[in-house]
Amino acid sequence: MSWFLAPYPSQRWAYALSALVTVAALPVHAQIQPQAKPRPPRVDDPNAPTTIQAEDISGRPERELNLARDVELVKGKTRVKADTACYRQVEDEVEAEGHVRIWRFGDYFTGDELKLNLDTGVGYMQHPTYQMELNHAQGKAQRINFLNEDEALVIDGTYSTCQGPNPDWYLKASRLNLDSGRDVGTAGQTIVYFKDVPILGTPALSFSLSGARRSGWLPPMPGFGSKGAAELTVPYYVNIAPNRDLTLYPKIIPRRGFQLGANGRYIGETDAGMYRGETYLEFLPHDKQTQTDRWTIKSTHTQDLAKDWSYGWSVRAASDDNYPNDFSKTVAGSAERQLLRELRSDYHGDYWRLTARIQKYQVLQDPDSITDPSLFVTRPYDRLPSLNFHAGRYDVAGFDWEFDSELTRFWHPTELRGTRLVAIPQLSYPVIGASYFITPKLMLNASTYQLDAHDTDPARNLSRSVPTFSLDSGLVFERDAKLFGRATTQTLEPRLFYVNTPYRDQSALPTFDTAAATFNFSQLFSENRFVGSDRIGDANQLTAALVSRFLESSGAERLRLAFGQRFYFRDQKVQLDASTPSNDSRSDMLLAATGRISETWGFDSAVQYNPSQHQTVSSNYGIQWQPGQKKVLNLGYRYLRDSFKNADLSGQWPVSQRWYGVGRVSYSLLDKKILESLVGLEYNGDCWVFRMGAQRFVTTAKNVSTPIFFQLELNGLSKLGVGNPLEAMKNSIPGYQRLNEGYGR
Repeated sequence: MSWFLAPYPSQRWAYALSALVTVAALPVHAQIQPQAKPRPPRVDDPNAPTTIQAEDISGRPERELNLARDVELVKGKTRVKADTACYRQVEDEVEAEGHVRIWRFGDYFTGDELKLNLDTGVGYMQHPTYQMELNHAQGKAQRINFLNEDEALVIDGTYSTCQGPNPDWYLKASRLNLDSGRDVGTAGQTIVYFKDVPILGTPALSFSLSGARRSGWLPPMPGFGSKGAAELTVPYYVNIAPNRDLTLYPKIIPRRGFQLGANGRYIGETDAGMYRGETYLEFLPHDKQTQTDRWTIKSTHTQDLAKDWSYGWSVRAASDDNYPNDFSKTVAGSAERQLLRELRSDYHGDYWRLTARIQKYQVLQDPDSITDPSLFVTRPYDRLPSLNFHAGRYDVAGFDWEFDSELTRFWHPTELRGTRLVAIPQLSYPVIGASYFITPKLMLNASTYQLDAHDTDPARNLSRSVPTFSLDSGLVFERDAKLFGRATTQTLEPRLFYVNTPYRDQSALPTFDTAAATFNFSQLFSENRFVGSDRIGDANQLTAALVSRFLESSGAERLRLAFGQRFYFRDQKVQLDASTPSNDSRSDMLLAATGRISETWGFDSAVQYNPSQHQTVSSNYGIQWQPGQKKVLNLGYRYLRDSFKNADLSGQWPVSQRWYGVGRVSYSLLDKKILESLVGLEYNGDCWVFRMGAQRFVTTAKNVSTPIFFQLELNGLSKLGVGNPLEAMKNSIPGYQRLNEGYGR
């Protein structure tokens, strides 16, 4: 085989992020939408002709016809079949008996006796069964009154989305109104049966026939708090408009008191553009255990003020350090310790963007940090405010230029405070050929500080200017190859990246927002080894990397192999503190491999290796097997020297025709303990799903939470049970698929 140079891909990529929000509603989860058009009423053509067929027809054609044997009447969207019938032409009315069947706008009814006005849609049917086109629901009754072409009143009847003559679940009501025009079903005194056993009774019930959102009480949600305390939530959903809603969560916690939660969402459009937001609030007045009022709030909002001008906020706050430990039911919620409150505004033109923001943090300390300083969470600096300006253009007489500037006021309750102004102009000249690229670049990082007096240090002004030259270059070779027996195109992409930054003494400068960058493939091709603007690392270094990809004819990447290492030609003197300069001649090696071995196997791996000490610094391995629907197994391993060594196993798998097992365990090989675990079972009953299980995760250094859950989901009606197992399974198991797709999220 031979290699040949391939055209270098010089496209500039842009990324967009879209969000889809879901909410628990009655009867199922649904989306909020900017606009929603009501379902048009089902109006038949009053001038449509009436077609009559029968084996025996007698009577007066202009007045009344008596029909017998294989009777069929059709008018517009209505069709009637029966053994015998009488049709009155003046009234446009039909009476039928014996094996009566009727189709109305896709809905199907059978019964013993029918009387129906084909013009108005008003009538009744005795001892009917029915099937609805909208949601495939079905039921039976003593009588159905057809109130109009959209609405039917079911007397002493049942309703279920299960198929077959003996549905697994159904509701039974003395009066059940099914209004297809308004997409709503309402019932009086109602009992919900599961396997012919009553499981829920209610004096009134309202639900959507299509699964759309409707206002009303949601089923009670018994559960257990993060410390195992019993609690009961009775949510109420308010469908304010198609593009906004509100869910109230009154909760009784016997050990603590009465807590009220509320979650509001909205999305819409003005003349200026789009807006969207969501706010969640919890409030517990006078906690019985702490004797204090306790609360938390999470709020986000974005809105266009004009064509090129927008603003938004993100607010997170809690009443005390222990709030996540006492009330969080998820791993992510219990780990939140730095709560950001941000207000920002963005204004942009064709080639520039201006951002103004205010950021303030609330830090929640682990209760055990008093005795174990390693658990102490450092408080970040607040930005009060921060102004960022970015401008840039590509291919201006062959040059690319960018300019970044930032003016920030840093505030901290105990540390040094000050104002920093940063300006970073840069100019590059990309030379791109058919199968190569060379990009020389010049940049300057200029900063000035106005520092306040702190402790015994007086107020002072400091400045720094550091130039940087870099040269990025690469080649792209490709050849025909085979991978696992499949024809592919293999690429070989060597890349060299040189950086030269002179040394400037920066030891007198504070470190407001700067830290050492994580060493990875992205950082290999960065000019600065620090994140933030307080330190500009001196450099005389060369990065060498090699990437090989296997591409299918469709362009899909089947396998990627990568290697990279950085070589230093002088000592690195600039450090975050006054520590000894680094005199390494080369960095750790980075190796990575990721891809799809087949349609069912995928893997991802990355290794950081120190060749001088002949040891692995960090590694990350993951493999996924997904041979079919509702079948996935994940195995992972994460290691960081002197920090952690964790193994992770998760999966979803059928254990019988309808039973599915789900589980996850994350185990610390260093501490020899389980960090997080989940075990559960699901049963797919076609028109219902049952889930049960338990989860265990760390909330603080010395405390764990073990919530249990079980849930019966009646497709098209509601969910009953304890906790939210569906959310736990989706968040814990990569590749998890819900059993009843199509019934919300």
